[in-house]
Amino acid sequence: MAETKSPISVYALGGLCEVGKNTYCIESDRSLIIIDAGVRFPDANLPGVSYVIPNYSKLNHSRQKIKALIITHGHEDHIGAIPFLVQRVYIPVIYAPKLAAALIRHKLEDARVRDKVNIVEYDSDTILNIDDFTVSFFYVTHSIPDAYGVCVDTPQGRIIHTGDFKIDLTPVGKQIELNKISRLGSEGVDLLLSDSTNAEIEGYTPSETNVLNSINDIFEGTPGRIILSTFSSNVSRIQQIVEVAVKHGRYIAILGRSMEYVVQVARDLGYIKIPDSRIIPINEVNDYKANEICVLCTGSQGEPMAALSRIANGEHKDLSIIPGDTVVFSSSAIPGNGVLIERVVNQLVRKGCEVTTNSILYSVHSSGHPSKQELRLMLRLVNPKYFMPIHGDYRMLKIHGKIAESLGIPEDHIFVLENGESIVLYNHEIHRGPKYDAFPVYIDGKDISGLSEAVIKDREILKEDGLVSIVVGINSKTKTIKSAPKVISYAFTADKQIIDEITTITTKTINTILENSQSFNELKTYIKDVVSTYVYRKTERRPMVVPVILDEK
Repeated sequence: MAETKSPISVYALGGLCEVGKNTYCIESDRSLIIIDAGVRFPDANLPGVSYVIPNYSKLNHSRQKIKALIITHGHEDHIGAIPFLVQRVYIPVIYAPKLAAALIRHKLEDARVRDKVNIVEYDSDTILNIDDFTVSFFYVTHSIPDAYGVCVDTPQGRIIHTGDFKIDLTPVGKQIELNKISRLGSEGVDLLLSDSTNAEIEGYTPSETNVLNSINDIFEGTPGRIILSTFSSNVSRIQQIVEVAVKHGRYIAILGRSMEYVVQVARDLGYIKIPDSRIIPINEVNDYKANEICVLCTGSQGEPMAALSRIANGEHKDLSIIPGDTVVFSSSAIPGNGVLIERVVNQLVRKGCEVTTNSILYSVHSSGHPSKQELRLMLRLVNPKYFMPIHGDYRMLKIHGKIAESLGIPEDHIFVLENGESIVLYNHEIHRGPKYDAFPVYIDGKDISGLSEAVIKDREILKEDGLVSIVVGINSKTKTIKSAPKVISYAFTADKQIIDEITTITTKTINTILENSQSFNELKTYIKDVVSTYVYRKTERRPMVVPVILDEK
């Protein structure tokens, strides 16, 4: 490690005061490493938005310093923004676990990223010397294999980032490396960054083996077809499902593009084991008896274009619901998706099938994140001097901070930050640093340019209040109206009297403005103001008002 007197800045461009788009930065005066590059999925309040990603302007300003992107695991909220990041900022190398690396390669290929991206795989024994930083790793239990925490040794002190984890003593797959975490803690840790997603929940997060038992009960008690929906990236859950399906003599049909790809990659790497003889194409499902079929599909969040929604709507070309089917949602609702999920559930029930969701009766989902007792245990093992809760809404971060305080970490050593706010580590002491731009960027489709807040607000207005367009022809030379204003409304219902009044006030406004020789832009502004004021007074709604002026000179 090179000797330097440079202070070390730590900040997040995403992942604080939100669940998603995790992007954390550790920076000296000459080196910068990034931990994770995730997306946040839009809720119903972001119409037309495919993804929300961080603003990368800070990274652009520090582009000469960037040495590496380090990925903790392969979930979308940790790798989903990589295609956008590498097209905006040069990333010399991406270090990722084996499964995440395979998913990233596919993601870059799917996004048609032309520039070659250097991806290097790491494991628990890897040690990276990256200029001012020495980086090592420890295995953690999560809902996807190959999940790691990161230890970054800097000239000013040691930083540990837990990644997403839970302390599951009966996991599906490898055990969390508690001994390694404890050793790092005993050597001295200056700053801990720790997952806060379940900080509100007391006790321990249930083991994945609880889910296995419930899934087994469902298969034993279901005579018809089973359609099971979960996150495509929840590899551990998928492995449990296919094990139970094979045990009960069912054939497995995989539905959904992302599900098909993840299952194939996980099979190639040995994380999911399904005999080839037990996998059938979705278009052959009807060739088998109902009690021989298990369909594994995407759409557990009610996404309109996902496989399960299309099945529920009767729009899928290969699979339709028949009476006697059982649909299982093996996931929890992402905040904001509850209405979408309920809509799909109701459509499925209308078609005559049974629907099972996570409940006291059936534990068909277990979180991959730590509850309070696990957070306490991690804090005890690491025993940090300073603490910064990450990955969670503000209330989650705040509660996690209070947990740390209850274990003896002084309040002024706990930093509950927002995206863009920084802390500075120097000679094993930490103080607050500057704040950087970290507003969200909204992605529509695969357009990497992003949408502005103004566009999002306009879409929200259109969704809630509709649009009123006023088309009028004028002669700018004679300063007269050539064709009377025509009012067209979309998603805004108004009676004839209101439409007539809009026409009248628009005509008066145009005549007044033309007499004073104002510009077209000013004319549009005046029309917009007077019509908006009138419509709100009459309807208490604020539709978008769009004047269209045609010059017929």
